[in-house]
Amino acid sequence: MADSGPRRKLAAILAADVVGFSKKMGENEDRTLSNLKACRSLTDEAIKLNHGRIFGSAGDSVIAEFASPVDAVVAATEFQRNIRDRNEGVSDEDQMLFRVGLNLGDVIIEGDNLYGDGVNVAARLEASAEPGGITLSGKFHDEVSRKLDMSFVSTGEQVMKNITSPVPTYKIEVSSLPKTEPSPNTESIIETSAEDQGSTSEQALGEKPPAIIVLPFTNMSGDPEQEYFADGITEDIITNLSLWKTFPVISRNSSFTFKGESVNLKEVAEKMGVRYIVEGSVRKGGNKVRITAQLIDATEDHHLWSEKWDRNLDDIFEVQDEVSSSVAAMVSPAVKVQEQNRVVRKQTKNMNAWDEYLQGLAIYNTKGDYEEVKKHCYKSIDLDPQLSDAYILICHCLGGEIMEHGRGKQDQREVNEAEFHKKAKKAFELDPKNPEALITLSHSANIKRDYKQRVELMKKALEINPNHASANFQYGISITSIGEFEKAKEYIFKSVELNPISINEIFTSTCLMFCDMGLRDFENALDNINKAIEIDPDSTGALGFKASILAHLDRIEEAKDFLAQYQEKRPEVKNISDYEKVAPTIIKEVLIEGLVKAGMPNE
Repeated sequence: MADSGPRRKLAAILAADVVGFSKKMGENEDRTLSNLKACRSLTDEAIKLNHGRIFGSAGDSVIAEFASPVDAVVAATEFQRNIRDRNEGVSDEDQMLFRVGLNLGDVIIEGDNLYGDGVNVAARLEASAEPGGITLSGKFHDEVSRKLDMSFVSTGEQVMKNITSPVPTYKIEVSSLPKTEPSPNTESIIETSAEDQGSTSEQALGEKPPAIIVLPFTNMSGDPEQEYFADGITEDIITNLSLWKTFPVISRNSSFTFKGESVNLKEVAEKMGVRYIVEGSVRKGGNKVRITAQLIDATEDHHLWSEKWDRNLDDIFEVQDEVSSSVAAMVSPAVKVQEQNRVVRKQTKNMNAWDEYLQGLAIYNTKGDYEEVKKHCYKSIDLDPQLSDAYILICHCLGGEIMEHGRGKQDQREVNEAEFHKKAKKAFELDPKNPEALITLSHSANIKRDYKQRVELMKKALEINPNHASANFQYGISITSIGEFEKAKEYIFKSVELNPISINEIFTSTCLMFCDMGLRDFENALDNINKAIEIDPDSTGALGFKASILAHLDRIEEAKDFLAQYQEKRPEVKNISDYEKVAPTIIKEVLIEGLVKAGMPNE
């Protein structure tokens, strides 16, 4: 007797709907329906072009099935990108955002419709997705993760209504997705052709920031069980590097195609369209492990740095986190330095936007000629108005000029501040997930004396990249405005640990001095200001700080001597009223208290 039960099959299900659709309909039905029609043409086209079938559509929702999970995820990313691009060209009122859920599961066939948990889970995933985002089930992820050149982020297990067991979930960062097409062989990773991607020639790489690939770390332990540890370090480095934003990072799926192979680094660079390669090894013995990593400029066959970590494996995951975050924190600054050096050697007639920016950065780091730096940055913006790094560097120069307002540039302060705010806002608008842009915007808030906003912006920067050395440092400085001096020191020290090779020792010592003074720990404050003066004996402000500290320590005669040196270099600062105009806000009262004891008159 034939089975009379329902027919079933395994299907990839896509569920999508519009964020806030009911509210939009309540505000303006005609406008909303017109925008929905425009957006549905984009979603439906992407679904059909990738071999999908829409079997459910009610109001703002779309449910489609695919025979292949690869086709489903490509369709979802394509139409989310297309919706995003449309939103950029229309008014705020006409913009729409979609949520998408993707699931691979068993479905019941009834005519042209599909039912069952396979569909229900997709709908639940859609409801949990971020606006403009894509959430997928663990089963779906397992099927596509090694077949697509995309980055997937685990979002843990979710308990879903009427679903028996918690569902592992993942998301895709749609905002960072490249234009991706499925390869003819869906069992292999997606790769862009050399013709589309360009070569690694000087000219091609100079057009935009060069890419980085992290090769799978080699397990040299002779223990196959340690393979997961080496792979885990590699994956974490890729994830952490991706948070820095300046340089594109090749995805994990592409990187791991080289696992177990003896590779020629120059050939890897040419094949993947990268300039820089991170590689390393893991060697375990007993309860100890040695991890090595190195950064290579593959086109010049030049090692930029190498590092070694010897650790006990009491907590293997803690070691993994420490090493991967340390590598990521050092790679991006080192690459930027190498890029500066490369461009300095380049013929000026071949300059483009990225190169002009790097020329300016090199001058900023060596000569400190703000006008010359800004000239290169404005050229960079003329060539590419979307390069947020150029706007950030202009702000660095304007900030330096603002700091000099007491040395003959008072008339320029308001002009410089207005330009700083404008450029900082633009940098953030262009790249809101770039920690450097958030740091710059926080400086804008600081200039406006909006200290609460500054702290909030720095919190966001750390949320995006907890291992960004500068973000840790600036967050530490920001919270001094609310009196959290001890916590501030922790973040400053962490920034030094993350990237000891690129710290500004003068600035670090001075900021630690501020924290110590806020804690009224004047002995440590004296040690730190002495370090700053030792590095830069010409630092005028440091002389005033030291005078105040010595007075707090009741070393009055020494304090008077340093106060005299300070006022000799800053003759316009005759009294406390004058000093209040130039003193750092965060510890102004403590500084002034010391200077009064040192003999600076009130008026």
